[in-house]
Amino acid sequence: MTVSVMIVDDHPIWRDGVARDLTEHGFDVRATAADGDAAVRIARTVRPDVVLMDLNLGETSGVDATRTITGELSGTRVLVLSASGEHTDVLEAVKAGASGYLVKSASVQELVDAVRRTADGDPVFTAGLAGMVLGEYRRMAEAPQGAEPPPRLTERETEVLRLVAKGLTARQIADRLVISHRTVENHVQSTLRKLQLHNRVELARYAIEHGLDRDD
Repeated sequence: MTVSVMIVDDHPIWRDGVARDLTEHGFDVRATAADGDAAVRIARTVRPDVVLMDLNLGETSGVDATRTITGELSGTRVLVLSASGEHTDVLEAVKAGASGYLVKSASVQELVDAVRRTADGDPVFTAGLAGMVLGEYRRMAEAPQGAEPPPRLTERETEVLRLVAKGLTARQIADRLVISHRTVENHVQSTLRKLQLHNRVELARYAIEHGLDRDD
């Protein structure tokens, strides 16, 4: 299926160039937006599979727009495409619900691959950023936690969650468990609902906090 995309960036030349590159690679670029308010308004209408989101957008930041879009549109994922690779920017975007974070120095092929993987539900980060995000989650996991009982997951959901924590993509998990990619996605979505999480990055954080990234 063709992946639908919306591009959000306040620089028209950059925005149009990314739209052209993605269209040439077979993506359905449904809309573009120049600021956060327009991004939210248009996303509600066109409901793209993936929103490519810049962070510096004026009054309504890319982080705020990401939080609104991911909170309202369950079928839309946000991939940040920013000039900044700063620690705080990456973490704020992830906390707002972004599925991944790519810096603008990425090549066209890296961008194309990142959009496809984001549409598949995989967390995608520029090299070095994924380790930073997971490292931050491990640090947070060491902080004192409340003793709330964990939601009840099925054995298969726990198995899939463990593999997500180890960094496997949905297709790799499907191959490992000898099940379909769609079945993996169903288990992931069910687990997200039970844990009241928004995306795979938050799911990986949960798994790390509960020690599922470590071998028994």
